[in-house]
Amino acid sequence: MRALYWKEINGFLSNLSGYLILSVFLVSIGLIVWVFPDTSVLEYGFADLEPLFFYTPYVFLFLIPAITMKMIAEEKRSGTWELLMTSPLSINKIILAKYLAALSLIVIALLPTLIYYFSMVELGEPRGNIDHAGFFGSWIGLVLIGAVFASIGILGSSLTSHQMVAFVWGVFICFLMYFGLTALVQLNIMSPLALFLEELSLSYHYQSMARGVIDGQNLGYFLMIIVLMLGLTGIIIRKK
Repeated sequence: MRALYWKEINGFLSNLSGYLILSVFLVSIGLIVWVFPDTSVLEYGFADLEPLFFYTPYVFLFLIPAITMKMIAEEKRSGTWELLMTSPLSINKIILAKYLAALSLIVIALLPTLIYYFSMVELGEPRGNIDHAGFFGSWIGLVLIGAVFASIGILGSSLTSHQMVAFVWGVFICFLMYFGLTALVQLNIMSPLALFLEELSLSYHYQSMARGVIDGQNLGYFLMIIVLMLGLTGIIIRKK
């Protein structure tokens, strides 16, 4: 598993496209937080990084499927998947190694955003006037959203041998889980199931954590979705 994990990490970081994906993520988030007048915290007037946590899931919607799209699909296309299947690793360990590699890359992408926290601590009036619990609760929520999106991206990559098709699958399922269920709640015909659908959506539990409340219900929900998506990936691989 360790060898497969480092293979995925090195495969991403040794490729120019990997750095391009991370650069686009950091530049787009930086522009949203500091430059664009409608979202800039400098224009907002409060020591609050709400734009970072509100818009990052939108960027994740495309960033994470771009990271995971080739993890299984490319193995199938290049013919190395058969070698993996005959290795001593079980299917579950192969999936887990690839998932942990994707999650590590997401954390690497998020780490530079901690600079924004220290910037707001210095810019606050008085110094340090920022909701520390709210920031770290939201930041951990972003990591968990990234973890769920990574499991969905792995699932999308297992459905096909074409990277772009895997990317589309990943974006579609992530969009459905984060935005789609909440949109269904707003339809009058779904009113009897409104509360149930709302509690199933990723955005509902993410917004709970954004208030600085990290409880077992939210953590259990994210863990359940991750296990479900990785379990479905294993079922699909075995059937194929």
